[in-house]
Amino acid sequence: MNNKKIEIMSPAGSFDALNAAIKAGADSVYFGIEQMNMRARAANNFKTEDLPEIMRMCNEAGVRAYLTLNTILYDLDLELMKKICDNAKKVGVTAVIACDISVLQYAKSIGLEVHISTQQNVSNIESVKFFSQFADVVVLARELTLKQIKNIVEQIKTQNVCGPNGELIQIELFAHGALCVAISGKCHMSLTSYNAPANRGVCLQNCRRSYKVIDEETGVELSVDNKYIMSPKDLCTIGFLDKILDTGVYVLKLEGRGRSADYVSTVTKTYREAVDSVHQGTYTKEKIEKWVQELATVFNRGFWHGGYYLGKKLGEWSGVYGSRSSKVKTYIGVGKKFYKKISVGEFLIETGELCEGDEVVITGPTTGALKIKIKDLRVDGVPSKTSSKGDLITFPVPERIRKNDKLFVNKERE
Repeated sequence: MNNKKIEIMSPAGSFDALNAAIKAGADSVYFGIEQMNMRARAANNFKTEDLPEIMRMCNEAGVRAYLTLNTILYDLDLELMKKICDNAKKVGVTAVIACDISVLQYAKSIGLEVHISTQQNVSNIESVKFFSQFADVVVLARELTLKQIKNIVEQIKTQNVCGPNGELIQIELFAHGALCVAISGKCHMSLTSYNAPANRGVCLQNCRRSYKVIDEETGVELSVDNKYIMSPKDLCTIGFLDKILDTGVYVLKLEGRGRSADYVSTVTKTYREAVDSVHQGTYTKEKIEKWVQELATVFNRGFWHGGYYLGKKLGEWSGVYGSRSSKVKTYIGVGKKFYKKISVGEFLIETGELCEGDEVVITGPTTGALKIKIKDLRVDGVPSKTSSKGDLITFPVPERIRKNDKLFVNKERE
C-alpha cells in the first residue's frame, strides 16, 4: 500500500468554489485565468488581476495553487501567454499545467514549475522521460489501466527519472468528474459544427445532446435505445481508491471548474475522507456506499465506476441531458447580516418558500459552501414553521455568513 501523503487537487472556477475547496480539505487547487484554459467559456473565469488574492487565500491555508494554461496556442496568443506566466511567477503560483510546447519552454526559461496536462496524452515511460526536462508532475492519459499506470510509476523509480527540481517525477490522475468522449479530451466536434474549438477551451458540448441515426440512402430512422450516444457518464473512482493508491500515484485530480461551490465542497470532502480512510485501514464497502450516495447529491451525469482504470470499454452513456443528481438546488434568497454573538444568519427570501427542517446551501466568495438543516426558523424575529417571498428570516448557522451570500434550498429530486 502507498502510505505517502496523497494530494487531493480540487477545481476552483470561482472564489466561492476556491473557498469551498480549501474548507473541504483540498491540498491544492487548480484554476484558469483569461481565455487560455480548457474552461475558458465558464462564466466565472478569473482575471489576471485576481491572482494576488487567489494566492493570498491559498498561502494562508497552506494550499498549493496551479494555473491551467492547457489550451493549444496560436502565434497571436504568445504575448498574453508570456504575460500570464510572468504574473504567475511574480505572485508565487506553485505551477502551471500546460500541454503546448511554447508554454513548457517559456515557463522553463523563467523558472516557473510546470505540470504536463492530460491533453498531452502521456501513455508510456519514454514520454515521461521526454517531458521530465520541463515538468516535475505528469498527468497521465485518462485511458490507461491501473496496471499500465503502476508500471510507469515503477519505471520512474527504476530509471531514476527526475524533473527540473531534482526529485522523481510525480504522477497525477483524474479521479472524479466529467469525461470527454474523445481521447484525453482532444476533440474537434464543436469546432467543425460551430467554430467553437474545444482545444481552445470554448467547447459547446454538442456531443452531450440527443441524436437520431438516419440511413442516408433510404431515409429510414434507425432505433437506438439511448439517444445520448456520445455523452459519457462521469468517472467515479471512490470504490477502488485503494487500488489507485497502490499504483504509487501522487496526485488525485477532481474535475469540475465549471461546477458550483457546493459541488466542489461535496466532492472534495468525500475524496478526502476516502483517501484518509484507505491510509487508516478503515476503507469499507459500507463507507463506499455512503460516499457514492453523497456524490450523487450534486451535479452528475450518472457514474462510471472503474472506467478505463479497471479496463472497461467506454460505453456507459448518460442517457439524459444535464444532471442526474439525487437532489435539486433552487435559489431562494440572499444573506443580509450575521449575528456573531449568537451565531445566527439573517436572509431575505426573494422567491419561493422555506420551511423549518429544510436543507439549505449557503454559498459566497468567502463563505465557500455551507450545507445545513434549518432549525429555530424565525420570520421578523417571530418563531415560524414556514417563510415565503419577502420575509426577513433568521436561523442558527455554524459559522459566519456574509452579506449577499446566496441561499439555496436543497430538495430530493421528484
